[in-house]
Amino acid sequence: MAGTYKKIEIIGTSTVSFAEAVKAGVAEAAKTVHDMSWFEVSEMHGQIKDGKVTEFQAVIKIGFKIEH
Repeated sequence: MAGTYKKIEIIGTSTVSFAEAVKAGVAEAAKTVHDMSWFEVSEMHGQIKDGKVTEFQAVIKIGFKIEH
């Protein structure tokens, strides 16, 4: 795993679950970020409307290898 890595922070969202918010965030990041190696969920939040959870939000840190 030798090399140089960078870490970014994104927020994934889902109306289904925190796990789906993470998957959606990683999938979206994969469209422009290459060689992603790991992720870390640093925070979880959500939206409530009329007493019901309407959205799950996951703050995700993603590590990837810098391309040369």
